[in-house]
Amino acid sequence: MQFRRIGDVQVSAIGLGGMPMSIEGRPDEARSIATIHAALDAGVTLIDTADAYHLHADEVGHNETLIATALARYGGDTSGVLVATKGGHLRPGDGSWTLNGSPDYLKRACEASLKRLGVDAIGLYQFHRPDPTVAYEDSVGAIRDLLDEGKIRLAGISNANPEQIELANRILDGRLASVQNQFSPRFRSSEPELKLCDRLGIAFLPWAPLGGSSQAGELGSVHGAFGRIAAAHGVSPQQVCLAWMLAKSEHVVPIPGSSRPETIRDSVAAVDLVLTPEELATLD
Repeated sequence: MQFRRIGDVQVSAIGLGGMPMSIEGRPDEARSIATIHAALDAGVTLIDTADAYHLHADEVGHNETLIATALARYGGDTSGVLVATKGGHLRPGDGSWTLNGSPDYLKRACEASLKRLGVDAIGLYQFHRPDPTVAYEDSVGAIRDLLDEGKIRLAGISNANPEQIELANRILDGRLASVQNQFSPRFRSSEPELKLCDRLGIAFLPWAPLGGSSQAGELGSVHGAFGRIAAAHGVSPQQVCLAWMLAKSEHVVPIPGSSRPETIRDSVAAVDLVLTPEELATLD
């Protein structure tokens, strides 16, 4: 396994996105835990989650609890696993998503996540999505307070534009560790944020890097170049996609969502796939 850095923590170059195990189409708990264990067996040391990864209003934090359970049941050493969670995005239980970036709410959400994860400090805590009703500096200020209080070890933001990245880094006194934005072959508009993170030395965590759970299986046919290059190497288009992302910057750490052991194993294999400059140019 190759490794990269988030702040001062070394993590696997490919992480595991836990969202598909807790929202629509979720598998049973046994398969989800098997998927998390397969990721750990393959050397994954970054697991991404959020308190909003759930279906019903009465199960906030479903994915956090699932991950905590899987880690507790794993037979090996999990001390080097970085669990990244988020607060500020909510699911009322009716299929919609809402926002709450108020400092008081973010601090309460962090306390609840601490209890669900069963830790004294969260490895990486990220402000999930800007709330247009709350000043961005106030929301990030709450993350700074949590960092200063030792409730979280690393601070990040998600779904941010370049101006918000620079503002957050200033508010955090240069301690912004990560930016988690959507980025994939079908969603490339976060390229400016990726390049800014590369320049600043901040980890960039593409979410839905394979196009999302409903699109990932069709990646090679929808984006033909990925399918053709995959066939030439005898690998999956999904591996080509992740290898393409990894080649963009040493600060990129994709977090493909998975709900089956075989898919996370396939994703992890992308770290060993070397694409030529000509292939990368074609994919770009």
